[in-house]
Amino acid sequence: MNPIYWDLGDGVAVRTYTLDDAEEAFALVDANRERLHPWMIWEPQTRSPADTRAFIQRCLASETDMEGNGIWVDGRLAGSMGLRVDVSDAGAEIGYWIGGDFEGRGIITLACRRFIDFAFDELGLHRVELCAADTNTRSRSVAERLGMRQEGVLRGGVRTPQGFLDLVIYGILEDEWRAPAR
Repeated sequence: MNPIYWDLGDGVAVRTYTLDDAEEAFALVDANRERLHPWMIWEPQTRSPADTRAFIQRCLASETDMEGNGIWVDGRLAGSMGLRVDVSDAGAEIGYWIGGDFEGRGIITLACRRFIDFAFDELGLHRVELCAADTNTRSRSVAERLGMRQEGVLRGGVRTPQGFLDLVIYGILEDEWRAPAR
């Protein structure tokens, strides 16, 4: 995939990470470990900028996924997000996290809207999913604000550093996203 740069307004931008972002991205993970640990299986294995650099390299090497993007607010790295694309099924799963200093400001919802527009308008996908642990009420609220429908729960469907949790699946189809009632 080609690198992206999206100015979302109000000082918020999303762009594809470069290898030069590894130190800053690692520092944000390190500063938010307590917040990330309950949900992100990769958190305990991310122990150095080299680990983050390896993640960025894997993302840049993907021919289909749009993983490995940073969210910047007024020039400061605030979080990370991406889109895992399934070309054969014309679908994608959106994922994200944001640092505690930036939480509760609507940044994730704004960035998700842009990614979903991109999925439907530029990638020609049919469906976008957002998955969240059943106890992750903040992420579940993002899905609901986006107009996604709860489609089901996978019992023990997500592995976290503390064990398996139930995974709530939300989805939206292209025609639902384009409907005027959003």
